[in-house]
Amino acid sequence: MILAHGIGGRQDLPIPFSLALWGAAGVLIVTFGALAVLWKRPRLNRPDGGVALPAGLTGLADAPATRAALRVLGILLTGYVVVAAVAGPDDALNPTAGVVYVLFWVGLVPLSLLFGPVWRLLNPLRSIHWLLARAAGRDPAVGPRVLPPRLGYWPAAIGLLAFAWLELVAPDRASTSTLKLFFAVYAVAMLVGASLYGSTWFDRCDAFEVWSSLIARMSPLGRRTTDRSLVLRSPLVGMATTPVLPGLAAVVVVSLGSTAFDGFSRTDTWLRVIQAPGRSTTLFGTLGLLGALLVVAVTYVAATAPVGRDAPNRFAPSMLPIAVGYVVAHYFSLFVFEGQHTLQLLSDPTGDGADLLGTGGGTVNYTLISVSTIAGIRAGAVLVGHVLAVVLAHDRALEDAPAGGAALGVQLPLLTTMVGYTLAALLVLLR
Repeated sequence: MILAHGIGGRQDLPIPFSLALWGAAGVLIVTFGALAVLWKRPRLNRPDGGVALPAGLTGLADAPATRAALRVLGILLTGYVVVAAVAGPDDALNPTAGVVYVLFWVGLVPLSLLFGPVWRLLNPLRSIHWLLARAAGRDPAVGPRVLPPRLGYWPAAIGLLAFAWLELVAPDRASTSTLKLFFAVYAVAMLVGASLYGSTWFDRCDAFEVWSSLIARMSPLGRRTTDRSLVLRSPLVGMATTPVLPGLAAVVVVSLGSTAFDGFSRTDTWLRVIQAPGRSTTLFGTLGLLGALLVVAVTYVAATAPVGRDAPNRFAPSMLPIAVGYVVAHYFSLFVFEGQHTLQLLSDPTGDGADLLGTGGGTVNYTLISVSTIAGIRAGAVLVGHVLAVVLAHDRALEDAPAGGAALGVQLPLLTTMVGYTLAALLVLLR
């Protein structure tokens, strides 16, 4: 995985790195200036906007047979990986770690961007809860207790933080024993929560489902709130209409901070820190991860403070493209190359020499994408994410402070912070 992370650096950019930094900052400032002149009223908060798709597509997507097929698919895919984790050898040839950290965690981003909140239908824990509720003669959507509104997305943010710690800090994090323990505990927590609060628990508290659903706000596929029909919409509209709930900012901060820490943890500076004699890698890794989250949280809250008390959650949707851009920039090469390797290992889940998928004899094609292309994608993902964020923040500021001067004034601290994020991201990702 380290090899894939290290491909496509600043030396592979088609322009000098210093020019890329100045250019990225300049693009954000010019975008802000253009918005100040040309975008004087809010335009994006249109939950029923978009071009309606044929009714047959909505009917197909919502058909009980389609929903059932996706539930079965999710359970089968999960079961296949569980077999590898339980019956396969606990070594580098076991595909479980690659499935969890590459195909699932990273692959969830393009899947949700293209098709919407698909993990809601594939989620095996939601399907298990649905089956248990039906067997007991209960409505899966209703539990004996009502989920407190103040809880919001906070459980999901905590779940994402726990997974980030597992991925980036935990000792033996690629071991099937570690992964089995984590997901066993996670599954029990989710099923207990759903048994108490109904399937709404997954909507708000399942870290992976919440993350997929938030990414899906950037999908061109959306639904109207009036009749739930499928529409083609601008991704900006999808993000601008994201429901603002407690803990939304925390989810975004965890995503930004953990990805930033992942990049920083691969620098020579950090390696010198944790490799000093007598230092605990786990302890310093935990402190480093929490430190990165603290830096992001403090800078973001400070940047939105002039707007009002609930501003961090109100402006959190505008930070979603930055979070997604960081994930694409940081993990793109990992997904392309390590994903190939994981598919090869998946053909022999129990390590007995089988080739169930017909991919076992292949090799990783490292020439599939050039290093210069990877470097360009990394820089482009960061820049596009920040440009979209500036547009969204401007539109939200116009909603909250319609007077032009006031709206621009509250954006300046956030713009400054975004420029800082952009430069820091490029420095770390293209080190």
